Amino acid sequence: MLATLIPETLRRHGDRLAVSDDDTALTYRELDAEAGAAARHLAAALPAGDRLRVAVQAANSTAYVVLYLALLRLGHVPFLLDRANSPRETAAIAADCGLDALLHDAGVAAPEGAAPSGAVGGLALSAFTPPAERPPLHDTTEVCRFTSGSTGRPHCIEFSGAAVHRAAVNWVAGTGLTGEDRIACFASLSNGLAFNTSLLPAFLAGARLHLAHGLPTAGRVVRLLDRTGATRLVGFPVLYESLVRRSASDGAIGRLRMAISSAAPLPEEVGRRFTGLTGVPVQNYYGAAEAGPLTFARDPRRDPGLGQPLPGVSLRAGTPGDPAPVEVRSESMGTRYLNAPGLLEGRVTADGHYRTGDLGHLDGGSLVLTGRTSQVINVGGRKVDAVEVAAVLRAADGVRDAVVLEVTDRHGAAALGAVVAGAGVDPALVRRHAADLLAAHKVPALLRTVAEIPRGTTGKPAMAELRRLFTPARHDG
Repeated sequence: MLATLIPETLRRHGDRLAVSDDDTALTYRELDAEAGAAARHLAAALPAGDRLRVAVQAANSTAYVVLYLALLRLGHVPFLLDRANSPRETAAIAADCGLDALLHDAGVAAPEGAAPSGAVGGLALSAFTPPAERPPLHDTTEVCRFTSGSTGRPHCIEFSGAAVHRAAVNWVAGTGLTGEDRIACFASLSNGLAFNTSLLPAFLAGARLHLAHGLPTAGRVVRLLDRTGATRLVGFPVLYESLVRRSASDGAIGRLRMAISSAAPLPEEVGRRFTGLTGVPVQNYYGAAEAGPLTFARDPRRDPGLGQPLPGVSLRAGTPGDPAPVEVRSESMGTRYLNAPGLLEGRVTADGHYRTGDLGHLDGGSLVLTGRTSQVINVGGRKVDAVEVAAVLRAADGVRDAVVLEVTDRHGAAALGAVVAGAGVDPALVRRHAADLLAAHKVPALLRTVAEIPRGTTGKPAMAELRRLFTPARHDG
């Protein structure tokens, strides 16, 4: 479906500017031609076969978009990997999912088991030897994306072309995106925040998409907004926190009329200060990796929660006095986890609603979240499984026990903290051990060492006592 739908969409918009990064700008006509040329180069460079499983793990760029579109044209299935994954994690995903090849940033070492195979369109190409047996893809699967790995390893979500298309169509309709919009996107295209709000939606509407990568410092964001005349800004909460600290004014944001955030709760004070400085409210919409974008608040200054359901979305939750698990059904739902058959299907109710793991209620139809049904730490828009990280820390030399928890750093922001027990433990060595095995965002930013983990009468860690170890008076270790 996407192999024919997207080229038709690009050709419809002709010479309008389609996508740009700091070095390159392409019109819709040029993007269509570049994708066609890249498809020919990929066909010659990739192993022989139909519906190859090709991972893309790279920074945001026009080359990323061109090669993603080229893979779709060839009938192959793009697997969009988080660029922050460690080589070990990428190798594990390749084995789990039976990948055939990997497109990645030039200069970045390929994971173990991947053989360098040249370069295509500015990205390096490495080939895997797929296992003799690998999980079969659904016949309708056209794109695979991943969960954050908060359950110990990233789950590979299979999406049909129709689901990807409906996510984009409903976002365009529900948020009022038009061909006059210019989107400045600081979120990685592998993440749902960017994929569902900025890629295909921009193309369907004929909008302009500018892709940024790297640390979203206030100076970089303001310069980009000024240079591109962006009307929509897409980024994680840390971006807005940076702008607020810099006290960006409305004169610096030009034509901006909508700021979009997701993946982690935006602190209310940050939202208020950003709106006060710029006059632009922050849209902190709700979505799930497995189900796509789900809600949107037309006027977040008046909306009591995260907005009303988008078109094609059914949403169930509790009442203000009795929060309940949030269940959703959308036209953009994934079909299953390729590397964990049966798990996603087990989280779907008999009438097709996905159990998200969030708790909340509806207030005038708007979704208000109140907590989680499971223990997952959300730091900077990335969900981290405390159990997974603690298990890695316990395997470090000298460490007998470990507890991982969410703490507050000296700037008042949420951070990943860890307390490890052992005699003569070197925090630097523990961090190095974790960095060798985990993605960078899963390595604790703050670490404390104790002789024994304090525990209550039930044997569970004394979390209040552990959190006191991270008070501002103490030095970060």
